[in-house]
Order: sequence, then structure tokens, then C-alpha cells
Amino acid sequence: MKQTPSQTVGPFFSLGLTRKTTNVLASDSTQGEKIRVEGQLFDGDGQPVPDAMIEIWQANAYGRYNHQDDKQEKPLDPAFMGWGRSGTDKTGLYWFETVKPGPVPGPDESVQAPHINVTVFARGMLVHAFTRIYFGDETVNETDPILSSIKNKARRKTLIANREDKNGKAVYRFDIRLQGENETVFFDM
Repeated sequence: MKQTPSQTVGPFFSLGLTRKTTNVLASDSTQGEKIRVEGQLFDGDGQPVPDAMIEIWQANAYGRYNHQDDKQEKPLDPAFMGWGRSGTDKTGLYWFETVKPGPVPGPDESVQAPHINVTVFARGMLVHAFTRIYFGDETVNETDPILSSIKNKARRKTLIANREDKNGKAVYRFDIRLQGENETVFFDM
């Protein structure tokens, strides 16, 4: 009897999961401020990670998720699903065209600052990593219950995307570091 050889995960994302582009979440009819989120995915040695996959899930501009469990009395935007997927290229680059989300309810009747939920899938990672993107120009970050739960204040900055204006468009830069110096904060889900 032959044994099945051991294998690592991937590299297969560009072959099977990221062929169809789903990183454009907003159209001209989508309500809210149109933004671009872009960044690179880096490994523990600071090298770009190609052929990985970044998924996002977010609320619309009003702060409501397009999901049956979100019962808020805020408007749904029929032109916005709130979910996307981007592969990384050979330089580890990923990007999304979306809208800036509104604040959403948090634990114990608190309010969470606008954020985007992120899942990272990469070669050799048997368990994907969960993180968040917060926006550097939001003053309510100071009172966000999830961001405030990170005891090391210096580590909180790894969850902040900084805004640049490029050709008249809002671009938020968010690099993800899987390990090492300035490792992105990841959450147990």
C-alpha cells in the first residue's frame, strides 16, 4: 500500500480562487464615499507574499451589513454587497475599490469605529488569519471597543490605514505583516 505524500497548502489561489476579480465592491450607483484600499502582504522576513488571497467583509456607508442577521434600522444599499476577494501579485500587492463603511454596533451597546474585516489566506497557512482595517482619519478610533482591547497601544497602529489622495481619489494604505517586526494584530475567531 502506498502512502499519500504530505503537502503544504498551495500555491493555488491564483489558479482556483482569485481568477475572477471580486475586488471592486463599489460602482457609480453605490452610496457613500468611494475609496481604494491597497497594500502589500509580507512574510516574517519582510518579503512580499505572492499568490495569497485577501478577503474583506464590511458594512455599507450607513453602518449596516448586507446580512440577514443585521437587523438595524439603517438603510441597505442594493448596489453594495460588502464582500470582496483580492489575490496578491508577485509583489504581494492587493487592492479593493469600495466605500468607507459607517460605524456599527459593538459589544455592550457600544459603537465600533468604521472598519473593514479582513481574512488572510496564504501558502503554508493551515489556519487563515483574521484582522481589521481601521481608518487613520477617524477620531472615534479612540473609543472603539475592539481596538481599545489591544493592551499594547503601539501594536494598535498595525490596524490603521493611512489616507493619501491620489489623482483626486481617497486611497487608504494597509500593509499586512504576517510575522516579525510590526506584525499585524490578528484576532482569534
